[in-house]
Amino acid sequence: MFDRGQLQESVSALAAQGILLGTSSWKYPGWRGQLYTDDRYVYRGRFAESRFDRDCLTEYAEVFKSVCVDAAYYTFPRATYLEQLVSQVPQDFRFTFKVTDRITLKRYPNLARFGSRAGQANPDFLNADLFSSEFLAPCEPHRANVGLLIFEFSKFYAVDFARGRDFVDQLDAFLGHLPNGWHYGVEIRNRTFLQPEYFGVLARRRVAHVFNSWQEMPPIGEQMALPGSRTTPNFLGARLLLRPGRKYEEAVKLFSPYDQVKDPYPEGREAGAALVREAKNGGGKAYIHVNNRFEGNALSTIADIIERARREAV
Repeated sequence: MFDRGQLQESVSALAAQGILLGTSSWKYPGWRGQLYTDDRYVYRGRFAESRFDRDCLTEYAEVFKSVCVDAAYYTFPRATYLEQLVSQVPQDFRFTFKVTDRITLKRYPNLARFGSRAGQANPDFLNADLFSSEFLAPCEPHRANVGLLIFEFSKFYAVDFARGRDFVDQLDAFLGHLPNGWHYGVEIRNRTFLQPEYFGVLARRRVAHVFNSWQEMPPIGEQMALPGSRTTPNFLGARLLLRPGRKYEEAVKLFSPYDQVKDPYPEGREAGAALVREAKNGGGKAYIHVNNRFEGNALSTIADIIERARREAV
């Protein structure tokens, strides 16, 4: 088990070098007694779930300097929501946002939350004007607290794109219409798309390939070994989400309530440490976020990644 004080010190030291480590989301009651102090959320003698959900970001930001806001993937962020987030963190805190799926879905999945749109083609796929007006505009007043903006693309099938090059062409046109001055990243779920043309487009548009650990993706270490995968010279992005080969639903069932590491993944931790070392040597920004579904407890995973990076640097 990690030491909270030591983790806070290590995370702050790395943040001072531009290396931001954090988790994917933060509202996990399983972290009580590890990151969160119960006394802060007691009301009338009982732990208040609503108070915890509302206020725990403040305590999270006492230890970490960044978090990935997964909620932004499901709906465009409203000004009031962003104001509430920023009000709970210090000035040097950076939010990574997943861009809303209305921009990144080629076709709406057959899920109840999409209502009548389920199974239909998405007319707003890669709509740069919509992204600018409905996503960037609310973020603009809080630009100082915005780190990486991630375009997460779910796995595409042949009905979506006959070949990877077709996606890359559309992606290139979209990225070419984005406003400058933000850190953008692209996260894909098709391993066959990891080709020179894809990396070349990102490099030309100064957009990061987000190294991601996911069910059907190559391990992050393999992605790092691909020529051209470093598409931006001054920042990088990574998300340690799932152990390759494991389904998301399986991880949820296995790891909940995320209070401990249940299936260590040393190779994944080492890849995370390698990214930290690379960022240290390169002197650029790094946005590295770890999900509880990666091993069971993102806090412990991050603590070990930091320790591995420190040992190798000695």
